[in-house]
Amino acid sequence: MEHFGQLYIDGEWVAPSGDGTRTLIDPTSEEPWATVGSGGGVADVDRAVAAAKRAFVSYSKTSADERIALIDRIIAAYERREAELAHLIAREVGVPVSFKAQVSGPAGHMKVARDLIRTYAFEQRLAETIVRREPIGVCALISPWNWPIQTSVIKVIYGIAAGCTMVLKPSDASPVSGVALAEVMDEAGTPPGVFNLVIGRGSVVGDALSRHPDVDMISFTGSTGAGAKVGEAAARTVKRQCLELGGKSANIVLTDGNLQKAARWNIQRGFSNTGQSCHAPSRLLVHESQVEDILPFLVDEIGRMRVGDPRDPATTHGPLVHAQQFDSVQNHIRTGLEEGGRLVTGGLGRVDGFDRGFFCKPTVLADVTRDMTLAREEIFGPVLVVMPYRTEEEALDIANDSVFGLGGYVFSEDRKRGYEFASGLRAGRVSYNGANTNSLTPMGGYKQSGVGRSMGVFGLEEYLEVKSVYGFEEEAHALPPHV
Repeated sequence: MEHFGQLYIDGEWVAPSGDGTRTLIDPTSEEPWATVGSGGGVADVDRAVAAAKRAFVSYSKTSADERIALIDRIIAAYERREAELAHLIAREVGVPVSFKAQVSGPAGHMKVARDLIRTYAFEQRLAETIVRREPIGVCALISPWNWPIQTSVIKVIYGIAAGCTMVLKPSDASPVSGVALAEVMDEAGTPPGVFNLVIGRGSVVGDALSRHPDVDMISFTGSTGAGAKVGEAAARTVKRQCLELGGKSANIVLTDGNLQKAARWNIQRGFSNTGQSCHAPSRLLVHESQVEDILPFLVDEIGRMRVGDPRDPATTHGPLVHAQQFDSVQNHIRTGLEEGGRLVTGGLGRVDGFDRGFFCKPTVLADVTRDMTLAREEIFGPVLVVMPYRTEEEALDIANDSVFGLGGYVFSEDRKRGYEFASGLRAGRVSYNGANTNSLTPMGGYKQSGVGRSMGVFGLEEYLEVKSVYGFEEEAHALPPHV
C-alpha cells in the first residue's frame, strides 16, 4: 500500500508534528488501498499560516501578469496529470472516470480566473476618489470530498489570482486528492509559502484554521452543521467567511412542462456523482394530476444507468464514498418508507449483484409531503422524492419551505411563465428547462446554504478587500469609472 505521510509547507514536503496513520478504504472493494499520516495538528497549522503570512508580503505585490504566468504553469502541470487524477478519485471516493467534469472542469475554472484578471480593474474611479481592491491576506481553504479536486482548485486559483496566500485542508475522506494538488502546485513553481497543505481532522486542523488570528479569510465547503461551527469559530477573530453549505434543491415541473424531459434530466443531474452533490435536484414537484404520468420516465431513466467499478470507463455511477454515508442513506430511505413514502423503485440494500462496496440502489419515493424527513433533510445519495402540488402558488411555497436555498430548477414550455416562477425561488442558482450553469457566474446559496459566492468576478472579490484613497483627484481621472 502507498503511504502519504507528509504535509506541504513553505515550499517543502515536511513531516507532521504528530504521529499516527490512518487507513484509506476503497469504496468499491471495501479493501484498504493506502495509508495517510494522521498527525497533522495545531502546530502544523501555525507553521503553515506563518509561512503564508511571510509569503504574502511579496506575493501580494505581484502584478496581474506575474500571477497570470503562474496560473499558466499550474494549468500546464495540472493538465499533464488529468488521467492520473481521474483514477485517483475513482479509488479514493468512488467517482467514475467517465464523469469527466470532476477532472476536466478544474482546468476550465483556472482559465476563467486567469482571463478575468487580464481585464479586472483592481483600481477604479468613484466620485473623484481612487477605489482599490487589494488581496485580503492569508486564506484558509477547507474543501469537501464529493468534488475533491475541483472545489479545492476553485478556492486555490481565485486566491492565487487575487494575490493571496493560503493553507488548504482537504477533507478527511479525500486527503490524497489534496496531496496531488500540492504536487501540481510544487511542479508549477509556486513561490514558497503561497500555497500550503495541512492534512488532519476537521475538529483539529479545521478548527485551528478557523480560529487562527493570522488567517484573514476562510472559505469552507461542506455540510451546514460543520459550516456553522466554522463560522462561529471564525467570528471570534472577525475574519471574512465564504461558506458553501447544504442544499435540498427543488425541481418544479409546471403543468405545461415536458414531463419526459424533466424526469430524465432530473435523474441525470440528481443522480450524477451518485447523488452526492449539494446542488442535486432532490425534490421533484409535480402537479397532483401528473404524478403518475411522470413516474415511468423516472424509472426508465434509472434503468439506463450503469452502476459498477468507477475505474471502468463504461460505468456511469459508482459507490457512495464510505460506509458511514451508505448507512446514512439507508437510514433516510427507511425513514421515508416508515413515514408513508411510496416506493417507486430502488429501496434498501445494495444494488443487485453487488455483495461488496457501498453501492446504494437508485431510489424514488412518491407521495412525499413537505413535513416528511426526506423532504427536509439533505440525503446526499441517489434518492429522489416526488411531491405533489395543487397550484403554482403552493408549488412555490413548498419549494421555498426549506432552511436551504442553494439551487432551484423549473420546467415549463412558456418562457415568461418559467422566468416569473424562477424569480420567486429563494435560491442562489436557478436553471430553466435543464439549462447548463457556467463558471463565469456566481455560485452560492440563500439561507442556511451559505454565505458569499465563488467563481467568476464575484468569486474573485471574496479574496479582495476594498480601500478608498482620497486626495489623488488627478490620478483618479486616469482610471476607468466605477461600473
